Amino acid sequence: MKKLSLAVILIVLPSLAQAWPWSMDMANNVSIKPQESVDPDHPGMQPFPSRSVPVKGTTVFVKDADAARAMNNPIAADEKSVAMGGRLFTVYCTPCHGTSGTGDGPVGEKLIMKPFNLTNSNDLHSWNPKEYPDGYIFGMMTLGGAVMPSYANDLSPTERWHVVNYVRKVLQKAPPMAAATQAK
Repeated sequence: MKKLSLAVILIVLPSLAQAWPWSMDMANNVSIKPQESVDPDHPGMQPFPSRSVPVKGTTVFVKDADAARAMNNPIAADEKSVAMGGRLFTVYCTPCHGTSGTGDGPVGEKLIMKPFNLTNSNDLHSWNPKEYPDGYIFGMMTLGGAVMPSYANDLSPTERWHVVNYVRKVLQKAPPMAAATQAK
């Protein structure tokens, strides 16, 4: 009888050990967010370090689509910018818009509402910079649309402007425009 009791205890004991605190999953632990205070006496966000300066081009707050539309493209559409925009377009935009920009990407083909045709070969959008300024394209990437997700967390503002330059120069084959002459 003692041997049977010992065998039952040895079989049940490991299952009881799983309930001890050291077996808690990491997902259930308390996590600390960036800049969050770990001091219980001083809760809330910790201030930025003294004499810190924000880096230019990392944060652009856009209130809404109208505010984005009014923005001027601060990045010159030179060869380097267009090349960088092409690389970013391939990574972030090609799944839906396709390599041609016509909305024929592998994900775009599966959507009920097709992605915009970003080229001049469509009836819906003329892509005339007076009707659809660079800020409109930037705003769509920043805020998202009906089906399009926001890429504000994935692409920096400067990278989004590079993509705008790529769309204008390569997909739409637009003539060169000075940044100062774009729609306001």
